[in-house]
Amino acid sequence: MYSYDGYKAIIEKHLLDYIPKIDTKAKILFDSMKYSVMGGGKRLRPVMLLAACDFAGGDIYEALPYACAIEYIHTYSLIHDDLPAMDDDDLRRGNPTNHKVFGEDIAILGGDALLNTAMELMFKDFTYHFDNPSKLKRHCYAGLAIAKAAGVNGMIAGQVVDVKNNNKDCSHEFVDFIEENKTGALISAPIIAGLGIGGAEKEIVDAFTVYARCLGKAFQISDDILDMTGSAEDLGKTPGKDSQQEKANFAIVNGIEQARQELHRLTVTAIESIERFEAPDKKFFTDLALKLEQRRE
Repeated sequence: MYSYDGYKAIIEKHLLDYIPKIDTKAKILFDSMKYSVMGGGKRLRPVMLLAACDFAGGDIYEALPYACAIEYIHTYSLIHDDLPAMDDDDLRRGNPTNHKVFGEDIAILGGDALLNTAMELMFKDFTYHFDNPSKLKRHCYAGLAIAKAAGVNGMIAGQVVDVKNNNKDCSHEFVDFIEENKTGALISAPIIAGLGIGGAEKEIVDAFTVYARCLGKAFQISDDILDMTGSAEDLGKTPGKDSQQEKANFAIVNGIEQARQELHRLTVTAIESIERFEAPDKKFFTDLALKLEQRRE
């Protein structure tokens, strides 16, 4: 297996390869898409997808279109999340947000285009495997996992509840729903998708499903803590937005100390869920869980 930076370098090299050619009359659309896609970031989701495929013994270059697709989806969600109608943020990854550079209209369309490109990319890949039903099934499984995580029973649903709740309901049920769907769904999906493309056995998929869900929720709680404790310089975005907009998250509802305890519990559970596998490659995933627990940006 590669290191985290090794997978990231592969993704960075190919991120623009899958964006279709756009008529010069609509060049501003490509500029908007490229601005945000190539605007930096950890590339966590595509890295996890390639690593999961690698762990299962698959070809990471077969998984590459899906890794890029999930990064396009993540990027579109950030563009829309920053809009005045949503979080109304001026800063993302240390740079002006997309709508501050291109205007709200093009930012909306640029985000739409990235989502559509992601779906087109996965469907196009399906057509390459019609003569191999087993491989086609695995790739369809991966595409479905990504699409579901991004959709009305995943990220979008979590975002709706987050936007509309405004501290009206601070119950654990509501907060858990937001944590698991707004960010968690698109953190866990690439692991499941990568294992699917790699042809992982059911025992591995079942164990990593637990790992992925814990990691997804842990990532969102970590985000909640950083939103309350981080600086704009460290985060590359405006801190304290949730409290300013009276949004409910785990750290606001339960306090930072309890949030840190829950973050640690989820990290331990994630690591324990894959502990039984002898493969030395699992170290990538145990190290990743620990790194995300300790992140400061």
